[in-house]
Amino acid sequence: MALIVQKYGGTSVGSVERIQAVAQRVYKTVQAGNSLVVVVSAMGKTTDGLVKLANEISPNPNRREMDMLLSTGEQVTIALLSMALQELGQPAISMTGAQVGIVTEAEHSRARILHIETTRLTRHINAGKVVVVAGFQGTSSAGEMEITTLGRGGSDTSAVAIAAALRADFCEIYTDVPGILTTDPRLVAEAQLMDAITCDEMLELASLGAKVLHPRAVEIARNYGVPLVVRSSWTDQPGTWVTSAKPQGRSLINLEIARPVDHVEFDTNQAKVALLRVPDKPGVAARLFGEISRQKVDVDLIIQSVHEGNSNDIAFTVTTPILKRAEAVATAIAPALRSQSNPKSDEAEVMVEHNIAKVSIAGAGMIGRPGVAAKMFATLAEAGVNIQMISTSEVKVSCVVDATECDRAVLALRAAFEIEAGEHTSTALSNRGSKGAGESTCIDSPLPLRPSAPLPNCPPVRGVALDLNQARLAIRQLPDRPGMAAKLFGLLAQHNISVDMIIQSQRCRVIDGVPRRDIAFTVSRIDGESAKKMLTQVAAELGWGEVVLDNAIAKVSIVGAGMLGQPGIAAKMFEALAQQQINIQMIATSEIKISCVVAQEQGVKALQAIHAAFELAGSEKFVVPA
Repeated sequence: MALIVQKYGGTSVGSVERIQAVAQRVYKTVQAGNSLVVVVSAMGKTTDGLVKLANEISPNPNRREMDMLLSTGEQVTIALLSMALQELGQPAISMTGAQVGIVTEAEHSRARILHIETTRLTRHINAGKVVVVAGFQGTSSAGEMEITTLGRGGSDTSAVAIAAALRADFCEIYTDVPGILTTDPRLVAEAQLMDAITCDEMLELASLGAKVLHPRAVEIARNYGVPLVVRSSWTDQPGTWVTSAKPQGRSLINLEIARPVDHVEFDTNQAKVALLRVPDKPGVAARLFGEISRQKVDVDLIIQSVHEGNSNDIAFTVTTPILKRAEAVATAIAPALRSQSNPKSDEAEVMVEHNIAKVSIAGAGMIGRPGVAAKMFATLAEAGVNIQMISTSEVKVSCVVDATECDRAVLALRAAFEIEAGEHTSTALSNRGSKGAGESTCIDSPLPLRPSAPLPNCPPVRGVALDLNQARLAIRQLPDRPGMAAKLFGLLAQHNISVDMIIQSQRCRVIDGVPRRDIAFTVSRIDGESAKKMLTQVAAELGWGEVVLDNAIAKVSIVGAGMLGQPGIAAKMFEALAQQQINIQMIATSEIKISCVVAQEQGVKALQAIHAAFELAGSEKFVVPA
């Protein structure tokens, strides 16, 4: 007999008929010999209706009262579903988040779960009842007993957290699509269903706007090893399994606020190649990385900074043994990228930097916590380590620094994030080779940490995602010295503004004796104006240049654990965009993700072109129910 947690979203319980259909499914699962906890959302558009009511009363309603109001939506559903089960002869009991014992931070509208008191839940399960739980809600600690809500995707988070706390055999997420698809079926009807996907891949896709699972739910599943499956509420199809590595015995206390960083990683066997002042037009990245792919040059990080005038900088890192080949490719293609009207200009200049190191922090707990990257940058600044490149993903922040500063950077980051010496610190296997003159010997450590291995027989790219809800901020002429990134992202963290992509330009200018670089980053569009206003107010005081906001952008990304070590993947993505005459404004990469910023009006076309280029379409068309 299995202990199963099932979650049903708002559309799945959107009417009396649908609630009765869910009751039938639950009843069949119990009749098969299983124990069940069912987590439900508010019916259909109930939450939207409650928000509308509040806004009719107040243009800026109190967050505590909003939690009190919104938590009632789920209470309607749990009572009705319990009644439906009882009508079928199945003992059931409905319970609010407070009655279950979901204890959260005292943070209204976006609380994180601290722990779950499972005594009452377990007692009802052992009595043979189906426990129907209100998702999306909890209460603050015993003293205040304030009703709190978990924010967007909160019912997913509730379900997976309960599964972790009960050590359930698995957690089923029922939704209006048949599982995890290669892209949004509303944009590409031929999106293909995946049988399985790794937690790391799902974290990236969920965070990029794939709405099937919320990133916080995937984070809990990854941290606690909860087997997770996403299925359709309307069919008996097997759905998609989200797989995770064996957990590390993490405590269930402070369930969602345990330390956000689990690992400090480094690689001293790296070199950087940059092409400065390449033309800002479609096809440039495709030509460069197409040739890199043909020459079998394996690239690690890729960044393209925000354009200045009519040109961009593109930089990438490679391992030291193949640097000469990478430099030769860049040098050979540079003349072809120069302006046809002035071929002798200094455009597309190639710059090579030896003796660099990549230092990274990694952890699934970083999601949605704006202070983590800021803390990394502040730590490096306090250690006197200057950052040359930055690359970010949902579960990792990587900085390129001088190799001679690697030891200092790793020790400082270990201390700041409370990673014990020798605990979860990793390096690339290639570091164990010979080191060049002047290269750091950097602290030795255990075998390397890699992203979760790709599933057998899977294509290197699993999914394509589009985010139309971002804005880009660029700060011109930031002084190039330790502490500037820490100051900038620390200010954003203080204002609770989360940052996604971060790109630091490779071009350095000396103005009034001070070397300066541009830095660009993306934030949620709703934070764009307030972030610009706040940064503009401090720019003059801190010696920064102009702050520029662009709301008309889209971010399109590919995700796949199998793309590691395959240089042709980036080239294929860039070529797909070039064929549609879509200009790439920014590029950022991690081990399992490549993201490009394009013009907002070209976002959907970009997603469709990339999905087609990687042949991810299936023969079946999925229609999402209303």
